[in-house]
Amino acid sequence: MTVTSQPQKILTGDRATGQLHLGHFVGSLQQRVALQHQYQQTILIADMQGLTDNGHNPHKVASNILNVMADYLAVGIDPTKTTICLQSALPALAEL
Repeated sequence: MTVTSQPQKILTGDRATGQLHLGHFVGSLQQRVALQHQYQQTILIADMQGLTDNGHNPHKVASNILNVMADYLAVGIDPTKTTICLQSALPALAEL
């Protein structure tokens, strides 16, 4: 029996409650850009959690999702190396 090593995985994410800012960049985005070359990385955009703060304005959450995605691309997160997904697109998460 042969043992094959599988790439280590990282799961991280951001809530879709507003624009990302310098604190996000320094605190985590720089690391995500660097780590995408070494690990199998998945970034979750937590839109369902964004609704907890903005349930009265779901259009704002939709706009925030687009802004967060644009910010990811702008800082160098490569969607061919990093999986980016919406929390609401994963029904199993709500079933936990």
